[in-house]
Amino acid sequence: MTTLPAASTPRRLEAITSDDGTRLDRFVDARCDDLSRSRCAGLIRDGWVTLNGATAKPSATVRAGDTVQVTVPAPVPIDMVPQYMPLEIVYQDDQLLVVDKPAGLTVHPAPGHPDRTLVNALLAIIPDLKGIGGALRPGIVHRLDKDTSGLMVVAKSDVAHASLSAQLKERRVRKTYLALVVGAPKRDEGNIDAPIGRSPRNRKKMAIVDGGREAQTGWKVVERYDGYTLVEAHPVTGRTHQIRVHLAAIGLPVVGDATYGKRSALVARHFLHAAKLGFYMPPDESEWREFESPLPPDLRDALAGLTEQSPSP
Repeated sequence: MTTLPAASTPRRLEAITSDDGTRLDRFVDARCDDLSRSRCAGLIRDGWVTLNGATAKPSATVRAGDTVQVTVPAPVPIDMVPQYMPLEIVYQDDQLLVVDKPAGLTVHPAPGHPDRTLVNALLAIIPDLKGIGGALRPGIVHRLDKDTSGLMVVAKSDVAHASLSAQLKERRVRKTYLALVVGAPKRDEGNIDAPIGRSPRNRKKMAIVDGGREAQTGWKVVERYDGYTLVEAHPVTGRTHQIRVHLAAIGLPVVGDATYGKRSALVARHFLHAAKLGFYMPPDESEWREFESPLPPDLRDALAGLTEQSPSP
């Protein structure tokens, strides 16, 4: 016998005249603001929603006078151990949090990194995690490489996860990175538009390749140094290693990037920091918010050891 997880108190929804002929999944979605559309459809398919006392398909028709009952099961614990680690939480509400990820921390468990990840840490420090897709887990909507520091937004609920994912897909999220690169660009700003895919020579690396996925990165100079340049990078798309691949492709590899450039005595990792992050706040997306993170000490120290170069006349 299968035991269903504990559920919340059932919600009883009465259909009125204006609902006559509405699909069941759309009816539920319109009345359950805390659930995403896909979550509503999943609850219907799994039998947690009844129409006039009986289970139904998401495409079933709701007529005026019908009764719909929605039961949301408690999130199912995932096979991942909460592990407390000190994290700087820049912002938090009941829908999401913005975390300042330190360098050296992997975002999600993977081969070689089964635990001690950002997700393990978040499971230990979020007391009001609502879960994503029925699982008691934080919603990772975008990632940072292990050795990249800076801002990430994490969803705590289905509706926040759906909103943030849609904003990323529709390119409404504004991300700004600071990168120290080797070399001196002739211009003060530019845009790189080149497709990225797996390198045909090394499958562990990304590269600009014909047939790769569309990738665009805007950049501009912040400060020039002797032999180096601090730039702002604005990725329009979100491909794996995008900023590092694009800057290396125009002859400006990120300092310390052993994969697409070379190691550096200036800093023990690649000099890339997610400094600013802006998006519309879920669930209604009526408010635009921007968050900032200063350079961490190791990157500040690297800059302090450089000599500023006067701008060209």
